[in-house]
Amino acid sequence: MSESWDDLRKKSRNLENEIDLKLVSLSKICSGSGHSGGESSPLISSEFTYDTISVEINDMLAKLSDYNDKMTQIKPTGNAMMHTQSRHRDILNAYRTEFNKITQNHNIKLEREELLRGSGLLSSNSSNSLSRRDMYLKESQHLSNSHSMVNDQINIAIETQKSLKTQRKAFKKIQNRFNNLANAFPRINSLVQRINIKKRRDSLILGLVIAVCTLLMLLYAFH
Repeated sequence: MSESWDDLRKKSRNLENEIDLKLVSLSKICSGSGHSGGESSPLISSEFTYDTISVEINDMLAKLSDYNDKMTQIKPTGNAMMHTQSRHRDILNAYRTEFNKITQNHNIKLEREELLRGSGLLSSNSSNSLSRRDMYLKESQHLSNSHSMVNDQINIAIETQKSLKTQRKAFKKIQNRFNNLANAFPRINSLVQRINIKKRRDSLILGLVIAVCTLLMLLYAFH
């Protein structure tokens, strides 16, 4: 049984929110991966490791891609629907790019820390400072993406409102035409009734004339 447009859009939004949270958690794990005993974020549980969250995000991105494919197969009924399809594709691409970027930065950081650890130059204080700054930058970026999504939804609502106003005007014109036709029918019926009355009156007059003429002919014949 094929899923409806509303169901797919709702599932996509929920999955996008989950992916966004997972990416934030993964970014924080990567930022704190070089800590040996410093601060740890209370938002991240110790049981969630980098590998497990990466696998979860991969699975969620695959599922979101499937939802996008199903939405693309549905024929758009307006500009708002086309905009929604395009927006969900952009969000999926942005999440993939962000995930690849986090993974790449994580690998680079691990390699750099391994080199520094091997040379004895790893500084715990500098590592903590950089990781906190990276974490704040990531959170700021995700907040900016959320604001962008809200703005897109507002634009879709405005376009939908304009479409509804146009449809309402069209229905109002059709209703006015029906009202004009309804008003015209009583006039037509009244005209037909007048014609019928005139026909009956002419028939009576003609009958009287014929009767008078017949009576005169009879009187003339008997005299």
